Amino acid sequence: MVQPSDAGFGVMLPSFDPFRRGRTPVVEGAVLAEELGFDSGWVGDHLSFHPPLLDALTALTAAAVRTERLVLGTGVLLLPMRNAVWTAKQLASIDALAPGRLLFGVGVGGENPAEFEAAGVSTARRGARLDEGLDIVTALLRGEAVDHPGPLLPTRSPALEPAPSAMPPLVVGGRSEAALRRAARRGDGWLGVWMSAGRVAGVRARLDELAAEYARPSPTPLLMVFVHVTDGPGGLETGRAEVAGFVNGQYGLPVERLERWVLVGDTDHVAKGLDELVAAGVEGFVLMPAASDPLEQFRRLARVRERMTSSL
Repeated sequence: MVQPSDAGFGVMLPSFDPFRRGRTPVVEGAVLAEELGFDSGWVGDHLSFHPPLLDALTALTAAAVRTERLVLGTGVLLLPMRNAVWTAKQLASIDALAPGRLLFGVGVGGENPAEFEAAGVSTARRGARLDEGLDIVTALLRGEAVDHPGPLLPTRSPALEPAPSAMPPLVVGGRSEAALRRAARRGDGWLGVWMSAGRVAGVRARLDELAAEYARPSPTPLLMVFVHVTDGPGGLETGRAEVAGFVNGQYGLPVERLERWVLVGDTDHVAKGLDELVAAGVEGFVLMPAASDPLEQFRRLARVRERMTSSL
């Protein structure tokens, strides 16, 4: 059965279109990632965001049927604005198509209130909605019927078939104290983003403390890292320009808000940056190409992995 540590050297599959090229090559990306030897492929989740995007679970289904080995993860599913029963059905279906390859990542979301409104859900108490939604989804994925009283998500459901032979490992995303506590209380893994090596080391220590408080194993620390490997025409200048375009297209922000966390440089520079994060306690990566051609970045990142002194 897959574990969060099996995320290893993973990539975010291109289900978003921040440069508005009219193309989201999720399937091509998943096939290429597997061919290049990456360990995992992930999809992000929004109903509506700054760029055009595909539905996360639909995209992951497409990746599932075209790959044989690649671990598949939701990084992260915004469960508070989704129907928990339908979500369980979709996750069980992906597991049936790719048995034992699913990592179930969740988070609270809320950075785009308009999508919550469109889904008919308030952003208020989304942490509590996530906890109740997890109770429902995990019971259904265990093959159990559900009679959940609420208070936020009163739900009755028969057992859903087929159910996974084993519960997909739970990965909890988020940097807040509440997210870390949720990861320690019920997660098998934790997924962070926008962090320096020093911050990662502090979070890992905090996760260990909280896990001991709950008498549970400490969740495996994973990190989403935004990267642009500049080997090729244009070099560093072109790379920085593409990072700026990516940040604006993906988040509607000036690059200055996020650039300190983006690894931009040649193969050796990016490899060194990832090695530093491994030394700080990261046990798996979800690498997001901040580039107009994410598949070319996959090829360059495969060379980065060869240069790294650390192994995952």
